Formats: sequence, structure tokens, C-alpha cells
Amino acid sequence: MKTIQNDRYTYRVTWSEDDQEYVGLCAEFPSLSWLSNSPEAALRGIRGVVAEVVADLEASHDPVPKPLASRKFSGKFMVRIPPDVHRDLTVEAAEAGVSLNRLATVKLAH
Repeated sequence: MKTIQNDRYTYRVTWSEDDQEYVGLCAEFPSLSWLSNSPEAALRGIRGVVAEVVADLEASHDPVPKPLASRKFSGKFMVRIPPDVHRDLTVEAAEAGVSLNRLATVKLAH
């Protein structure tokens, strides 16, 4: 298996109850996974698969996903909620003496 030099992708290893093995995942490549009997091997496996996919993408001149850690975020995103939830949150924010944005930030952080 090939590894990517300066690999900055976001990996996670978790237990799969269905497979009775550890599964290695990569946030930037959600369709890829690697199963193994140890978490360390699952991480090595998914990193190798990602390296192969990146090499294939580069060879075919297709775009390669940028690592999440390298991306710049504005801190803004839009969320659509039902009007009654919007009203309830606005009332809650007013009663707490904070902006709706501040209330939403606190709730999302927990």
C-alpha cells in the first residue's frame, strides 16, 4: 500500500459491530473504508487506500479533495428551521439577553 507524503486528511477509526472489526474512515473520502482486526491496522489500511485514490486522481488529472485541516472557513453557514423553532429560539435568546446568533452558537457547541 502506498502512503501520501504530507498526508493531512482527517481519519477516524471506530468499531463496527456489524463487521466485528475496526473500520478506518476518511472524512474527505466518505465512500472509502478499511476493515481490520486492530485499530492501528485499520488506520494504516485507510491511509493506504486514500493514497492509491489520490495517485489515481492525480494521474488522470482529476481534482483531489483538499484536506479539511487546510481549508479556510468563514464561520458562516445557513440553517433552515421551522418557523415555530425560529420563534422559540428568538424568545429564548431575548430572555437570556443574548443575540440569536450567540444562542445558536452555544447550542451548536454542546
